[in-house]
Formats: sequence, C-alpha cells, structure tokens
Amino acid sequence: MKKAFTIVEVITVVAIVALLGIMIIPNIMKQIKTDNESAAQVTLRTISTGFEKYAASHSGQYPVDVANQLVAANPAYLTENYFTKCVATSPCRGYAYSVAGNLNVTGYTITARPISCSTSGSKSFSISTGGVLSADAACTPAS
Repeated sequence: MKKAFTIVEVITVVAIVALLGIMIIPNIMKQIKTDNESAAQVTLRTISTGFEKYAASHSGQYPVDVANQLVAANPAYLTENYFTKCVATSPCRGYAYSVAGNLNVTGYTITARPISCSTSGSKSFSISTGGVLSADAACTPAS
C-alpha cells in the first residue's frame, strides 16, 4: 500500500522552508551589498593607480583623456575604460564610475555610485589626487 503525505505534513514543510527563506535572504542581500562596496573601492584604487603611474611618468601631470592616455597607451596604465564600461545603464558589480568635474593635469576626483541604494550598495565612494579614498555616509545613486 502506498502512503501519501498528509496536508498537515505538507503545510509544515512549506512553513519551515518559508521561515528559512525569510531569515536567509536578507543576509544574502546584505552580503551582496558588502561585496559590491568592496569591489567599488578596489576598482577606484585601480583607477587611481593608473592616474598616479601616468603622472609619475609625465612630470607630475595627470591625464585628461582616459581612453587615449591611460587605456590605449603602450604600455597601458589601465586595462579598461571604467568611465564608458561601468555606467548607470551598464554597471559593474552594481556601481557606476564617473569623473567628478573635469579631468585636468593637476588632479582628479573619481566617484563610484551604486545604481540602487537599497540593493547594490549603501555607500558612494570617491578617490582623489594622491589616492585619497573617501566614503559618503549618505548614498547617492547613479543617474
């Protein structure tokens, strides 16, 4: 004789699975945001290193054209142009990168903003001349 599950047993299993999901999903989302924030900081450091290496090779003057002076240079100071690759419509790990103001030969400020403050990251970051990294307490999403 074949024994089937009772409705009470099925409801109990579904309730346990739902309870586990309610407890686990917020932790997973929090970890994703933390990972995205870490990746954004690493990317900003990478960009800054490219700018600083360029300046060291060019009498202290910083590049004003990322595509030609950093990416297309031989040897390249950056392997990719994060300002055209990681934008609001196509973010990298939930963040978009942009230049704050204009690039000039005396310095730079680069920002990393999350696409969504609730899902991709809870902080905006910036890095400026000399590799000074800072985090904004308030999240400013990329637009």
